[in-house]
Amino acid sequence: MKYLFLLWGNLKRKKIRTLFTLLSIVIAFLLFGLLAAIKQATTAGIDMAGVDRLVTTHKVSLIQFLPVYYQERIRQLDGVEEVSSATWFGATYQNSRNVIGAFPVNPQNYLQMYPEYLLPNEQKQAWFSDRTGMLVGKTLAEQHGWQVGDRVPITSSIWSRKDGSFTWEMTISGIYSTQNDRGEQSSILMHYDYFNEARSFAQDMVGWFVVSIKDPQTAPAIAAQIDTLFTNSPAETKTSTEKAFAQGFANQIGDISTIVTVVAGAVFFTMLLVTANTMMQSVHERTRELGILKTLGFSSTVVTSLVLLEAILITAIGGIAGLLLAQMVIGAMSSTVQNFFPVFYLPLRDIIIGLLFMLLFGLIAGALPAAYTMRLRVVDALRRA
Repeated sequence: MKYLFLLWGNLKRKKIRTLFTLLSIVIAFLLFGLLAAIKQATTAGIDMAGVDRLVTTHKVSLIQFLPVYYQERIRQLDGVEEVSSATWFGATYQNSRNVIGAFPVNPQNYLQMYPEYLLPNEQKQAWFSDRTGMLVGKTLAEQHGWQVGDRVPITSSIWSRKDGSFTWEMTISGIYSTQNDRGEQSSILMHYDYFNEARSFAQDMVGWFVVSIKDPQTAPAIAAQIDTLFTNSPAETKTSTEKAFAQGFANQIGDISTIVTVVAGAVFFTMLLVTANTMMQSVHERTRELGILKTLGFSSTVVTSLVLLEAILITAIGGIAGLLLAQMVIGAMSSTVQNFFPVFYLPLRDIIIGLLFMLLFGLIAGALPAAYTMRLRVVDALRRA
């Protein structure tokens, strides 16, 4: 652009002021990127939830157990294709801070219901045949250097064995990945039968049931049938879509979407005030120069456009730097937080949103100075100088 040297020269006029303005923009977009990654981490399970799967939990609370025999009764309902179960194991490895999502499941029908879990057939068959075997997510295996065939001691914070030990030693039968590398790859799947026989309490109980249905359109009706089936029983149920279940699980740590929106809004509002103030001061200091530009034949439209482009340029420089810094921080943090947030990255859609915000905020920050420039007459500009 032939006017780029003018824009760059204006930004360098007050270097300290420009630097602090840029820092405010960098910090704003750094926080935006980090918040977007946290939001993605906490809602990834919601986005990947199957539309043809329901989850049945205890009506009172997720931590209350359900009898395993419910599974066969649910399977007999019209419209139900398959039923499996899972239970929260509360696993840790080496120390109590290294928490792992581990779930005792029925191997064959669980993998049938979750085709997004991918692994070689020989590993799958090895897991089916080994009661003390477990499947491990690719990310988790890479983190700890685990290989197929390794014997790994897993400690449960909840479940003790009949001998009083909380350590469960199992063999890695297979390492699974997902159809999308951004999918969940940090869990452990173990045999329910082995777990049920070895635990010291709550035999023949499970945490929740996963119900595969033939037609997603019938989900509300089937959910109602399941809950009606166990009305007035010792363990009444609450059935919802898998997406609603994942949403409820995520909401236990707060409404992340609202938190992200409020914090990002406050940060961006502050950034706008700083940037708009900088632009207004800069334009007032250059009143005489703006008048000279108009005297030399630059139209009011051109001069006003230069002011707007200057605001967009400073916002774009700071915003791009902020997003790049966010990418670096997220990359550095991913290995540390992957036990809690297996899916932790800055989505492309949020990068695009960030770029659009740069343009929008540049226009807003430059709107008032641009209006002042548009109305400025040459005589007034030279007189005020």
